[in-house]
Amino acid sequence: MDKEKEFQVCSSLDSIGINMITFSQYGLIIILSFFLVLHVCILTKMIPYKNVWGGRLNSDKEMYQFEIVSILINLFFLFIILVQSEFLSIHFPKSMMTILLWIMTVLFLFNTYGNIISKSKIELWVFTPITIILAVFSLILALTI
Repeated sequence: MDKEKEFQVCSSLDSIGINMITFSQYGLIIILSFFLVLHVCILTKMIPYKNVWGGRLNSDKEMYQFEIVSILINLFFLFIILVQSEFLSIHFPKSMMTILLWIMTVLFLFNTYGNIISKSKIELWVFTPITIILAVFSLILALTI
């Protein structure tokens, strides 16, 4: 995209009140919060674990291991976004924040691939687009720091 066209796109977004950085920050906060609730529901068996993790979990023990790790990772990602968006007054060096956002982008892309090859139609058709959105939002923030 040439500079003039890029400027027009950004100007158009700004003219209707959409700031892509803010939109990405809020989008990540909302979606990551949703995923935390989802993982707690799986952990408490409100949602059957057969419907997640590609349908590959075979026992409660495996589910607890995967879900606890997932909850911790999501909490960490949420913390990073809250710091980056200055909802938390904690200072991180810009270089560290950029690296963390790039790591998030890559992990969301790996997660997208996992959803694509999943045995679960829900993961394929619902969560694949969501993880692509998470990757794009993370990329936008990584490129703007």
